[in-house]
Amino acid sequence: MATRRNVRYSPLNTDEHNFTSLDRPSDPRFDFTPKALDKVPWKSIALALFLLFLGTTLLVISFFVFTGHMGGERSQAYGLLALGILSFLPGFYETRTAYYAWRGAKGYSFSAIPAY
Repeated sequence: MATRRNVRYSPLNTDEHNFTSLDRPSDPRFDFTPKALDKVPWKSIALALFLLFLGTTLLVISFFVFTGHMGGERSQAYGLLALGILSFLPGFYETRTAYYAWRGAKGYSFSAIPAY
């Protein structure tokens, strides 16, 4: 494996005491906030709302089939129940994250929602 012998290195700054006016150490790595963290992923929120309403609808229909208020067999109700759970859970999670980020709750931001 070849080594790079012509690379020139510069010494690091040894001044570790960069205090601000509040006498707290500041680290420049954490001072930068990119604009991407403030961007609202509208497509992802729309998908989350769609999954939430679809899951809720499927769960309600499966409940009606189980109780006999709608026609159908129990096997159909189990299928609707499984599909309702599979679509309700991610829709609820992402909608809740978007709502708390919109409200400004601590620990929630729009960057936690994947953008499509």
